[in-house]
Amino acid sequence: MEERIPEGSAVVVGAGGLVAVWSTGAQRLLGYEPAEVVGRPAAGLLAAPLPGPARRHVAEGRRCAVEVALRHRDGDRVVVRLQGTPLLDAGGERMWLVTGAPPVYAAGRDEPGTAALWDLTLVQLPMPVAVYDREARLVAANEAMARVMGRSAAEMRGLTLRELEPRPPFDEFDRLQRQVLRTGETVFHEAPGEVRERSWSMFLSPLKDRSGAVQGMSATVFDTTEQYWARRRLAVLNDASLRIGSTLDVTRTAEELTEVAVAGFADFVTVDLLESVALGDEPEPVPPAVAVTVRRTAQRSVLEGCPEAVVATGDTVSYPEDTPPALALAAGRGARPRPRDPGLLKWIRSSPARAETMARHRIHSVMMVPLRARGVTLGLVHFMRHRTTQPFSEDDLLLAEEIAARAAVSVDNARRYTRERRTALALQRSLLPERPPELSAMQVAYRYLPTGSGADVGGDWFDVIPLSGARVALVVGDVVGHGIRATATMGRLRTAVRTLADVDLAPDELLTQLDDLVLRLDREEGPDVRGRGEEASGEVGATCLYAVYDPVTRRCALARAGHPPPALVTPDGAVRLLDLPAGPPLGLGGLPFEAAEVELPEGSLLALYTDGLVGAAGRDMEGGLALLRRSLSGPARPLEDTCDQVVRTVLTGRPADDIVLMLARTCALGDAGVRTWELPRDPAGVARARKMAVEQLDAWGLTEAAFATELIVSELVTNAVRYGDDPIVLRLIRDSSLICEVSDGSSTAPHLRRARGYDEGGRGLLLVAQIAERWGSRQTPGGKTIWAEQPLPAETPSGGASRR
Repeated sequence: MEERIPEGSAVVVGAGGLVAVWSTGAQRLLGYEPAEVVGRPAAGLLAAPLPGPARRHVAEGRRCAVEVALRHRDGDRVVVRLQGTPLLDAGGERMWLVTGAPPVYAAGRDEPGTAALWDLTLVQLPMPVAVYDREARLVAANEAMARVMGRSAAEMRGLTLRELEPRPPFDEFDRLQRQVLRTGETVFHEAPGEVRERSWSMFLSPLKDRSGAVQGMSATVFDTTEQYWARRRLAVLNDASLRIGSTLDVTRTAEELTEVAVAGFADFVTVDLLESVALGDEPEPVPPAVAVTVRRTAQRSVLEGCPEAVVATGDTVSYPEDTPPALALAAGRGARPRPRDPGLLKWIRSSPARAETMARHRIHSVMMVPLRARGVTLGLVHFMRHRTTQPFSEDDLLLAEEIAARAAVSVDNARRYTRERRTALALQRSLLPERPPELSAMQVAYRYLPTGSGADVGGDWFDVIPLSGARVALVVGDVVGHGIRATATMGRLRTAVRTLADVDLAPDELLTQLDDLVLRLDREEGPDVRGRGEEASGEVGATCLYAVYDPVTRRCALARAGHPPPALVTPDGAVRLLDLPAGPPLGLGGLPFEAAEVELPEGSLLALYTDGLVGAAGRDMEGGLALLRRSLSGPARPLEDTCDQVVRTVLTGRPADDIVLMLARTCALGDAGVRTWELPRDPAGVARARKMAVEQLDAWGLTEAAFATELIVSELVTNAVRYGDDPIVLRLIRDSSLICEVSDGSSTAPHLRRARGYDEGGRGLLLVAQIAERWGSRQTPGGKTIWAEQPLPAETPSGGASRR
């Protein structure tokens, strides 16, 4: 904008274009001291070359007035209107006197007849124009200004704006007018929607006489409502692209849509989704000419608390057939029904509460736009106005459809994510134990916490597996990665662990077998090795901890494959991490696993977990382990309470990964429930073994099981005497079932076979299998053990296990 030239601004440019005189006004305008300018080229003060006409006038020695861009001392650009007057010095050399140019007035204003035409032009201009004197009182106004103000020029003459309209924003306009009269500088002001729901832009310009003195001011007003709404729509679209779809949550995405629309161009907005979409399922086509039931997912209003709403968020609402909402859903196109449209009236009157709120809040304009993405209709958005007096236009409908289209893609993405996540969680939970089994060897409690972030579910798993001899296996594992594939891999590994546990493998041997399985899975699933198949791709991997506890010996054998070490809480409340060989993660292959064995006092507590617990929220593992130890220390508490205490203490925020925590408090089978005999490797010892077993059953009150037990003992001891080595040991265990075990020093495992009609042998194990509920064999460090289980007779209490 052109700067006002200070009074007394004059510069003399001598021969050769050098500055000869520098006035104080010039100094105030550009900031240069005389010593910095005088004697230097005047062209150095220009920020841009002189216009062509001015250069020609200077060359010809003619007076000229031109707008010039000058350079201020601080580097700013100053635009002023200057007048150059040629002079001659004593030697006849041309000099120039540069001063400010006087205001430009209408050409021919003083000629006869011109004034009348000029006045007619101002009066009949299609844009509002008003003239004010030096006291900011209205002198004249054309017809357009009178229409805008709602008063005639005669009624407004002699009044200030504050006197005409003593309310905002006219007080601000009055202040700007006085600023123009005081400074003599033009002011441009925009008033979007401030005056009678219109958007105005105005120029407030000073009126100066030929000496430059301000005699009044003029106000020229332009109706920029269309431009304002166009910019507003672009801003709303930009806001929608930035704010809608920030999460993969269906409800939050719908809420973001309402927030953008209410902040942009609507007064009340509701989002109704098809029930299948709200649940994350695949939407079904909306049939025409039928009532449609939807679920209110989000709503927002310019009024606090959404008083216009007749349906609460989360409730269902029905669109009657042949009404604009139902037709818009079926057609997949937006609608802007007229206020007296029969279908709109039918929809309003279908609910007395809706009719009442429409009338009470004076809702006068409605748009209904379906949410459609990938050719599927997901729901419907209602846009309403009651505070904004202008009804929705076709441009507003286009804007609403554009916003709804963008939001629909985000809603559909959130719906798909919700469905996939629910599927993965359902699959994962179906592969995990529903509740801890009832065991005599230990009490078990656990917590499984799927990740609370937007990430997919992980592959964490755990299991409690009853083994022969009243022993129990505990397993905790974590598959690398997230999503359905990780969950499916977890299920395969858990099944494999259960299968291998039934074989009664030692912990290190079981992990070795599991490592081979992970390698095979990796070769099958890895894209880098598919079809080439020698090396693993590393895409399938897992960590695992496997432990076997024997309540008779109170010894626990453990092995881990890259998994965090378990914590042991002794009965006195002391906590320590078990120092186990780390072992490589599953899937590397070729590296050995080592097992360790510890004796656990009765009432000890084992804590097994995945790294998501101690490494939560980006925390270092050492810090997490310290919190874990602190949460486990102290007097013994119920396991469920201890689980809650650990989760509250260790988890300081939302988990970034799945978390498994399993606590097991050990019990012991005392002498009252276990009886052991060492037998000679002599056929005569079989009868003695039967006799001792029957006597023990009488002592336990299990005489009903005596006959079956005699047969089992006879066959198992006979088999050990014939085919085994010393030492031969018979053990009876009274637990939730009656267990008979015969151990010997041979590692040769027996197998069941069908005896032919004339075979003298081969019927022993077949007979055991028919009598016992379960039977099997397991390898021991000194040989093998063959065992058989029988159910206890009815109403006979299981014995021997002490609990704490």
